[in-house]
Amino acid sequence: MGDGKYSINIGGDVSGQVAVGKNIDQVQVLRPAEEVEPPVRILFLAANPTDTDPLRLGEEVRTIDERLREADYRDQLDLVPHFAVRLEDLSKSLLRYKPHLVHFSGHGSPSGAIILEDASGRSSEVSPEALGDLFGILRDNLRCVVLNACYSATQAKEVTDGIDCVIGTTRRISDPAAIRFAGGFYTGLGYGKSIATAFALGQNEIDLAALGEADTPKLVTREGVDASSILLVDADGIGP
Repeated sequence: MGDGKYSINIGGDVSGQVAVGKNIDQVQVLRPAEEVEPPVRILFLAANPTDTDPLRLGEEVRTIDERLREADYRDQLDLVPHFAVRLEDLSKSLLRYKPHLVHFSGHGSPSGAIILEDASGRSSEVSPEALGDLFGILRDNLRCVVLNACYSATQAKEVTDGIDCVIGTTRRISDPAAIRFAGGFYTGLGYGKSIATAFALGQNEIDLAALGEADTPKLVTREGVDASSILLVDADGIGP
């Protein structure tokens, strides 16, 4: 993976648009998106403990990096990857990088926990409640969280107490489907599409590959937020 930089300018006007795609929890009350100065940081956190099945995490981050590099607004996106993530790395990474979007890739449990690593490289679970509390405490810049792990829809619902948009999965998701979803999602963001449209593009990539898992990802929004009105690139006055 290269060391190119990208940024996202979060903005967009609330116009009552209806979110597109399947598996989107829609809301009734809208509020305007807050703008931030570019670059906007995407923090990619990954964990694959030694006592869990191997995942193609490197392929996922390579796909995200490639899609962002190809996009019109590649110079506005800053992708920061971290692997072998431990419990204590969560708060340290959020404080250090102040990300606007966090992407977790790894394993999830049927109870809704995400699985990180301990000091020996073995599994260490993070409960939905604890993760939701952490994102609520350190939510200053954070607008979107992607939990690309099995059974993470429970985590997504907890996290939306403090974060505008969270993507989780309703059941197990295969490696190929997770990678396809990430590719479509970040292609959409890189070309200036809303979170809702990017989410639908991710689902569509799963469909195009005939993997039968397009309904597994789920987009959840905080009350008062319309994902179709949140643009992670403000294209006004900015050329490709």
